[in-house]
Amino acid sequence: MSQPEVWLRGPISGICPALMPVAHALLQAREDGERVAATLTVEELWRKPGGAASAGFHLRHIAGSVSRLLTYARGGQLDESQRRALASEQEPGHPPQDSPVLVQALRETVDSAMRQLQETPAESLAEERRVGRAGLPSTVLGLLFHAAEHAQRHTGQLITTVKIVQSGKGGE
Repeated sequence: MSQPEVWLRGPISGICPALMPVAHALLQAREDGERVAATLTVEELWRKPGGAASAGFHLRHIAGSVSRLLTYARGGQLDESQRRALASEQEPGHPPQDSPVLVQALRETVDSAMRQLQETPAESLAEERRVGRAGLPSTVLGLLFHAAEHAQRHTGQLITTVKIVQSGKGGE
């Protein structure tokens, strides 16, 4: 029997209750990403069915967007490597990155996020944070929540893209 979804496995040690849904969602995104990417060839990973974003993009974007949003939650701004990564998320690379490389990046990002969640004091959740070059307003909680829901949104798109690609009906 397979395990229940992460949110049905109980509390995660060291995570404050207010952030438990964030932790559950990020861990679920990691597990689902690992599962669906495991069988993809490099060609399948970067295929764009019907012109939609590739599975490779979704894996890369989940890791990148979580990293960027958590940077803002810490009160930081994006560094040059994060900006370059954002600009190249849709490109397979030369040679094209394979599933193990992208899944490892996803694992490392979620592991880092779990450490940040453990270190985030509950009393800081309402603190204001500024996002992007325009300095748009948010809060620590807003950014952490958005990281989780954004990861889940792209995980759903990843799963659907993989099903289409593996069905053989997903032409370019």
